[in-house]
Amino acid sequence: REFLRAINHFATTLTEMFLSDSNFELQLWNNYFHLAVAFLTQDSLQLENFSPAKRNSILAKYGDMRATIGASIRDMWYSLGLRKIEFIPGMVGPILEMTLVPELELRKSTIPIFFDMMLCEHRLTGSFSRFEDEILRKLDSEVEGGRGDEQYMQLFKSILLSCCQSHPELAKPGEDFVRLVSELLERLMDYRAVMNDENKTYSMSCTVNLL
Repeated sequence: REFLRAINHFATTLTEMFLSDSNFELQLWNNYFHLAVAFLTQDSLQLENFSPAKRNSILAKYGDMRATIGASIRDMWYSLGLRKIEFIPGMVGPILEMTLVPELELRKSTIPIFFDMMLCEHRLTGSFSRFEDEILRKLDSEVEGGRGDEQYMQLFKSILLSCCQSHPELAKPGEDFVRLVSELLERLMDYRAVMNDENKTYSMSCTVNLL
């Protein structure tokens, strides 16, 4: 809780003193995002790994601090305005790591950041290829590491499709991108599920599908 208080104090200081064009400090903002994501993803806050009694005790005393810091990260991202492009693709991996935390409300509030990244890059370059390349690359290692599930895949698909459909210039490329990521997620999760399976035929089939 003390770390959360300190991080929130950093956030207030950043927005008050280091956001304007004349005082903007890229490294400070970058450090904030990495610190906040590291806080959110630390083992001691992953409540689903605890017994029901311990989880309820923590929630009663502290609440779910992941949701609190997740909302702060989201608000800090949107406050960057035109500066967002300076964090693409560098922040794609940390934001992905955050959205993969298996907490429904956190996922709902932070997955839309991906669309904002797509929109930001597209408006400046006419495509979102840097964002796309980075998220596909990071998904591979994150899912192999045990993260990602069916709920995440469905939320990613529904939220981003809805966002893309509200912006005609991104409707078609956005739909293609969401389909690509959904298919990759499905194959990565299939592959992860059978990595230690004794049925070599099914394991090879999943490998071929992934490739």
